[in-house]
Amino acid sequence: MNHQPKPSDLQLATELRQEMQDVLTAIHSKVVGQQETLEQLLIALLAGGHCLLEGAPGLAKTLMVRSLSQAMHLKFSRVQFTPDLMPSDIIGTDIIQESHEHGGRKLVFQSGPIFTQILLADEINRTPPKTQAALLEAMQEHSVTVGRETYRLPEPFFVLATQNPIEQEGTYPLPEAQRDRFLLQIIVGYPSRQDESMIMDLTTGNIENEIEPMIEAEQLLRYQRLVRDVPLPDNVKNLILDFVRILRPSENDSPDWVKDCIQWGPGPRACQHLALAGKARALLKGRTVVSVADVQALALPVLRHRIVISFSASAQGLTPDAILTKAWTQVAPKQVNAL
Repeated sequence: MNHQPKPSDLQLATELRQEMQDVLTAIHSKVVGQQETLEQLLIALLAGGHCLLEGAPGLAKTLMVRSLSQAMHLKFSRVQFTPDLMPSDIIGTDIIQESHEHGGRKLVFQSGPIFTQILLADEINRTPPKTQAALLEAMQEHSVTVGRETYRLPEPFFVLATQNPIEQEGTYPLPEAQRDRFLLQIIVGYPSRQDESMIMDLTTGNIENEIEPMIEAEQLLRYQRLVRDVPLPDNVKNLILDFVRILRPSENDSPDWVKDCIQWGPGPRACQHLALAGKARALLKGRTVVSVADVQALALPVLRHRIVISFSASAQGLTPDAILTKAWTQVAPKQVNAL
């Protein structure tokens, strides 16, 4: 396999890395720490995938997404998901308007907040499945259907959804089909003591930092096309296949411990997303070929929401991350076998 990129691609790859570093620097003027979370958000954008952010309230999830949209110069919409939110509140609906030209009335489509480029679905698990399902077509097809008409969404289009893992009362777990459409599930953790001290200084004074837009939509679309041109070496491709397939209890050669711990394993989209995310990360790190290190760094965020653990595993206190880590040690090369 020829892994030699074209000179024009190398130049674009260098530009991509520098632009993404500038974006991170700009976001850090408003967001303290969270380096890994922000890097994974950029990976999702470059790979053209959606993100599910999970973390306790007050960890700047909304601020990160808003700051990212400002730095990217992309249209941004925020929807607070609530139990009474209807699909039409997100997608839009046909309304009756008077026709001044021809007289009479006509149906006119009034677009909803989903007609944007970055959609922040805040606390997505607070709304019933019917409304959650309204996002499915948009996330997969980048279009919505109202009545007999299909409307394309602006490109690029990303759904960045948040959910609070603490309060479960009155929530509706995301259907597996919808969870599978998220490229990454990012766990947003608490800041370090030093970072929390800086957050106090930044948020209790009078200084307000403005983020200047630096990347246009068409430029980002070019970067997304470049990501798909990044070569995937055979050894890395086989590692992805081995890792994903060992997590399926239905496979004949699946280990007994997997059959005991996992009720449902990941589907083929897991392989696709792990490869795409690995390509995006390689470019962010200044490389033009996917490495095992890229797969290792993204294995948990790509796979943690695609497996359903068994009751017995849950009773033992096992988490998806713990199960994934054990599976990784069985398929990865010895020198990189720790997640």
